Amino acid sequence: MPKIVLDLNDRRPAWSMPSWVPDEIRRALPLGWELHVMATDADGSGDGMANLDPALLEAAREAEIYLGYGVPAALLRECRGLRWVHSGAAGVRGSLTPEMLSSRVLFTNSKGIHGPPMADTALGMILHFSRGFDFGIAAMARGRWEKDPFYAADNPLVELAFSTVGIFGFGGIGREVGKRVGALGARVLAFDRGPEAFEASSPSFQGMEPLHGPHGFQRLLTESDFLVITAPETPETRGVFDAAALSRMKPGATLLNISRGRLVDEAALVSALTGGRLRGAGLDVFWEEPLPEGHPLWTLPNVLILPHVSAVSRHFWRREADLILENLRRYLNGEGLLNLVDKEAGF
Repeated sequence: MPKIVLDLNDRRPAWSMPSWVPDEIRRALPLGWELHVMATDADGSGDGMANLDPALLEAAREAEIYLGYGVPAALLRECRGLRWVHSGAAGVRGSLTPEMLSSRVLFTNSKGIHGPPMADTALGMILHFSRGFDFGIAAMARGRWEKDPFYAADNPLVELAFSTVGIFGFGGIGREVGKRVGALGARVLAFDRGPEAFEASSPSFQGMEPLHGPHGFQRLLTESDFLVITAPETPETRGVFDAAALSRMKPGATLLNISRGRLVDEAALVSALTGGRLRGAGLDVFWEEPLPEGHPLWTLPNVLILPHVSAVSRHFWRREADLILENLRRYLNGEGLLNLVDKEAGF
């Protein structure tokens, strides 16, 4: 009997899987298929904390499909019948083990599913710095009614409709950021690895200027008032925002990172922030998480810190279930799957 193992019972209450998710999957299965729902806790934080519970290996031993958070190497070693594995996380770095790279199993992820709430977070960060919310928060902490930072001749207050927003990584998250800031009148520069990344763009993105290559990256740095990082971590992107890149950013610009912390050299970022090169930084991700106590970023007044929570949303499960159901339909009909991971490229 063909079998699916569903291992998405996230231990975090905000991500807890509703009962209707397995119910909808069961209704979509042909006669003769079995759905096994794991009762053990899963963990979708980061790239997914792969479940290594012995009960999982036993349940998946005869499975054809595995739906979980990350894919443990032991699962691929011991469950030779697997044909398709899916991660409820968007990141795949932790799943790209030697076992995965050498396996012919189809591997899909949840890229784009987190796009709407993460884009909302990026928009909130932009407004935080463009309208001086950091000044208000600092004054509140002192119990002071302070207008001087707003009234200063060199105040950094700007309007989004007269600003340029750069997006580094034009996947599902980047596109959602672009839709939001573009609707509010911003000029949008969208950078990705090559022109093929823009071929699937819908007409709603025609107002954005696509960039790629070294010249495109240079323009992204020098022309963006707000630069939003929405790219995955790969060998090519790790540390790309180093001291040299930050020194080429437009003076007074704001850097926002909602994707992966290791794309940014944090020591260089601290230097750019304390030296006055940058207006500020909105950070949801960091090189090391949790951000260590005593790290300089904690005390900088022009930094907004969130603890890697930009994707949290009550609407996640509808989008995730729809992706699983559509890919299940495609799998059963022998069609190509959505969000198929390029194992060699790392995304």
